[in-house]
Amino acid sequence: MQKETPEYYADYFKAQLMPIFEQREPQYNVAPTNPVFAVAVHDGIRQLESFRWGLLPFWAKDKRIGAKLINARVETAATKPAFRDSFAKRRCLIPADGFFEWQVRSKGKLPHYIYAADHSPLAFAGLWSVWRDPETDTKIVTCTIMTGDPVKSVAPVHDRMPVVLAPDTWEAWLDRDRTDTDEILSLLASRPDPVMALHPVATLVNKVANNLAENIAPLDSAVGDAQQSLLDL
Repeated sequence: MQKETPEYYADYFKAQLMPIFEQREPQYNVAPTNPVFAVAVHDGIRQLESFRWGLLPFWAKDKRIGAKLINARVETAATKPAFRDSFAKRRCLIPADGFFEWQVRSKGKLPHYIYAADHSPLAFAGLWSVWRDPETDTKIVTCTIMTGDPVKSVAPVHDRMPVVLAPDTWEAWLDRDRTDTDEILSLLASRPDPVMALHPVATLVNKVANNLAENIAPLDSAVGDAQQSLLDL
C-alpha cells in the first residue's frame, strides 16, 4: 500500500524525484501489474521511479507472466532463472505504508493490515528488470517484492512476509557494483527483524476496485485457525 505522495517517499528515502509523475490517488489497494513507486540507483544517483509490479525477465515472450512474478523468495531468488540476473545487478527498494495478508479461518479468509509499529514507511527489498515489448518496441520497467520468513507478530497470520530492510542497509542493497550473490545473501541474512503491528480489517480490500482509506480501518475482533496469502510464490 502506498498512500503518500511521491514527494514524501523521495524525501524519506533520500532519492531524487524523477520528473515523470502525474498526480494520482493514494493507493490503498495495489494489485499485480499496477504501477508502484520504487527506489533504484542509476549512474550513482538514488532515484524514485514508477515500476510495473510483476517482474518481466528480459527474455520473457509474453508480458502476462509478470502477474505470476509479483514475489521472489529470498531462499531461491539468487538462482531462479526469472530473478537471478536482477538479484545480482538490479535491486530496488519498494516503499510501503503497510501490506495486507489473508488469514484462512473456518468461516473464510480474514484480511489483516500489517505495518511498522511506529507507522514509518517500510522499505521492501525488491528486484527490477527492463523488458521490451516485441509488439510495440516500448520498454517496460517491472519489479518484484522479495519475501522471507515472517516476524513473530505476523506468523499467526501467515508463514511469509515481504523482506523489510533497515535504513542502514539501503545503500548496500541498492549498490549496483555489489554483484557477488553470497555477499548479497549475507546482507539479507543479517538484517534485523522489523517491529511490526497488525489488525484485522473488513473484506472491502478483497475487491481491487475498492481503493479506499477504509481498507485499513481496524475490525473489532477476529480469530483465525489457518493461513493463506498472495505472498505464496
